[in-house]
Amino acid sequence: MKPSSDPIPLTPAVFYILLALADGDKHGYAIMKQVRQDSKGKLKMGNGTLYGSIKRMLADGLIAEAGDRLDPTLDGERRRYYTLTDGGRQAFKTEMQRYLDVAALAQERQITSRSSVLLGL
Repeated sequence: MKPSSDPIPLTPAVFYILLALADGDKHGYAIMKQVRQDSKGKLKMGNGTLYGSIKRMLADGLIAEAGDRLDPTLDGERRRYYTLTDGGRQAFKTEMQRYLDVAALAQERQITSRSSVLLGL
């Protein structure tokens, strides 16, 4: 059996961090706030999860450090900023396409119109 050339799906934490960085560089606390907002509070990301994920994402080449900058919203305190790499953009794009494909399949199979019954909602 030939191994799949498809990338492994991203974890929710990695996906939401990439989503947070998709519209520009952010420091850790801003990423955490954006993830909370984007997930509507469903993904609770503490410092350990955030910085553990950032460390792995740096090692995997999904993000890169964008330098330290003064943050005027935090009394001019210096913060380390992160940015998406080309690899991170591609991983995010691939994962978004995976979600769109699954949503299209569910719609094609008319699962979405039955989802409340099937899922007991």
